[in-house]
Amino acid sequence: MTQPTKFTGLSDKGIQFPPAPEDRKTEFQTSLDPITFEVLRNSFVNIVDQMAEQLLRTCYSFVIYCRDFSSGLSDPQGNLVMQGTGDIAAHVGTLHYTCKAVIEEFGDDIHPGDVFIINDPFRGGSHFNDTRILRPIFYKGELLGYSQANGHWADVGGAAPGSFNITALDHMGEGLRITPVRVWSKGVWNEDVARFIAANTRNPGDIIGDMQAQAEATAVAEREIVRLCDKYGVDTIRTAFQEVQDYVEVLMRARLSELPDGTWYAEDYIDQDPKLEEGLIPIKIKFTIDGNHAHYDLSGSHPQISTFLNAGYGGAFAGIVAGTKYQFPELPLNSGLYRAVTVNVGEPGTVVNAEWPSPCAGFCSGPFEKLMNSVFGLWAEILPERTMGCAFNLEYLLVGGRDTRLEGRPYFMWYDWMAGGWGGRNGRDGFNATAPVFGAQYGIQPLEGQERLAPVLTKCHDLVQDSAGPGEARGGLGAEKGGSVFEGERIVVSYCCDRERSVTWGMWGGLPSIPHGVWLNKGTERERYLGSIFSTLPIDVDDVFTRPSAGGGGVGDPLLRDPELVCDDVTDEYVSVERALIDYGVVIREIDRDLAQYEVDHEATERERKRIAESRIGWLEQDAEEIARKYRDGDLNVMDCVRQYGVILDWGDGTLLPTTTQQFRAMLKRRVVPYWGKTLAVLSEEASQRNKAA
Repeated sequence: MTQPTKFTGLSDKGIQFPPAPEDRKTEFQTSLDPITFEVLRNSFVNIVDQMAEQLLRTCYSFVIYCRDFSSGLSDPQGNLVMQGTGDIAAHVGTLHYTCKAVIEEFGDDIHPGDVFIINDPFRGGSHFNDTRILRPIFYKGELLGYSQANGHWADVGGAAPGSFNITALDHMGEGLRITPVRVWSKGVWNEDVARFIAANTRNPGDIIGDMQAQAEATAVAEREIVRLCDKYGVDTIRTAFQEVQDYVEVLMRARLSELPDGTWYAEDYIDQDPKLEEGLIPIKIKFTIDGNHAHYDLSGSHPQISTFLNAGYGGAFAGIVAGTKYQFPELPLNSGLYRAVTVNVGEPGTVVNAEWPSPCAGFCSGPFEKLMNSVFGLWAEILPERTMGCAFNLEYLLVGGRDTRLEGRPYFMWYDWMAGGWGGRNGRDGFNATAPVFGAQYGIQPLEGQERLAPVLTKCHDLVQDSAGPGEARGGLGAEKGGSVFEGERIVVSYCCDRERSVTWGMWGGLPSIPHGVWLNKGTERERYLGSIFSTLPIDVDDVFTRPSAGGGGVGDPLLRDPELVCDDVTDEYVSVERALIDYGVVIREIDRDLAQYEVDHEATERERKRIAESRIGWLEQDAEEIARKYRDGDLNVMDCVRQYGVILDWGDGTLLPTTTQQFRAMLKRRVVPYWGKTLAVLSEEASQRNKAA
């Protein structure tokens, strides 16, 4: 096996990082008729959306059916011409890299009817589960570009069902790495190659079906591009491919030129490296706007870690692109944006530019999610109207084993991801129980479908009271889901998540949410806390596993939230009476719980908010070991530790994590405490206004 070329982030065969100033396009004028240009630009979007519909209706995998896929159209150099309207954010920034990898691998040996496959994160992909099928598009013998359909295969082999293996020391323990391979040659299916790939997975029948479905999706694009060439002429289509990229570049540069120049910094964390002493793993971003050009620099991030929460350069680049695109929802996305917004992923060998053969299956729960939320935080300083606190962390729970209900005892895979809370916004609360920012169009998997395909019974699926990060605008609520296997053998469970320790944070004085983590048989004599990353853990039939997703972080000081809004949240059972007092300083009187009737005690609330405002900075200085002892004794709960005292523990046994606590408290003092300075004055003014009104 050949080690891939190291990627430094400085250049990438066709995309410069950053472009020279004289290369910055500032005006756009199509050489085509303007109406024709608009028709073709929108036709390209429609073509990619048609690919998505084809894949959605013909795929075999339930994971892909729940929209864990993306599609793209590229030019002959592999540059992305257009994405669709419902693609997974984490995929989009990687599609041009995998297309370029195929071009580099095969050069001139690419022919009509060829179809290629690749899933290699060391050649620009995301992780091994995201498998891409590419088809060159020819018109009368001339190569015009490529269509690409990417789907998340539920299993690509390796030691753990679902291919998320925390114990993998390198990628060989995670699953099958597919470098660029030809699976159709001049229209002839290389069945031996396809079956070789499928045989290294736990569900080869689905893999063959998905492979063919993805190939047919790319054929849709080929058919439609040929039709447009017949109608408008090949020169027109070739020109449109280039000009739609120029169009996006010019639009993006125009938006950047309206913003102030400057440099901003952000830092977020992965929970841990299991092979090191406890402590958060920093990911650092330096962001610069210079005229009509923006640049992200990830240099200085932590070295790659021993578990699967690393990202290759493609996954890190995608996190930056996706987070930036959220700020400009009206703009299309293609490689034109990558000219105006450039990224240096930093030196090889870090968690955001992991070198071969590092494990990286969990890139989505690790660096990607941290980069995307950090970008939200950076842009909040530039476009405060688009502010959003940190969203819950993407997570996957995977239960696998042999299904004894069926003849032959085939493998089953219960592959589940959760909805959770998005961060509070500027003047608006966050979204409750929403798909992760990783892919906002993700379909939350229907329980009935899961139970039909695997012997796993879902026993609860509820919103989690008090999970929303408190703030003047609170975060959205997370959800809790629990289940058990009712039949089967050799059953194991794995979990890919994070933010058990680097808890989902708030902004502008807002407070964090709750930690992620899985419990087994919670509330029984067999109760066991499993944490947020583990793999291939044996469980028994009827063991009940439950886990909450976090809510979003709060935005603004929770002591400044309108008490009546807090009372409404109590009425809706989003916030408990107890946490209304502790987190918001709002004293709620219960009138009739059965009728959900509550009211605010304004005088008591005024006193309580003043007390909290005068005391809370000191709470972050209290002896952390004493807080841990109170947690172990049952005098404090998880939310008290995280929100009031900034103390991070092993949530199973209550052991203090001193280094992590020190880092977490420093983060709160940097991100939250500075915004509390004017609260007492505001509360005094509000009290004065109420007295005058009375």
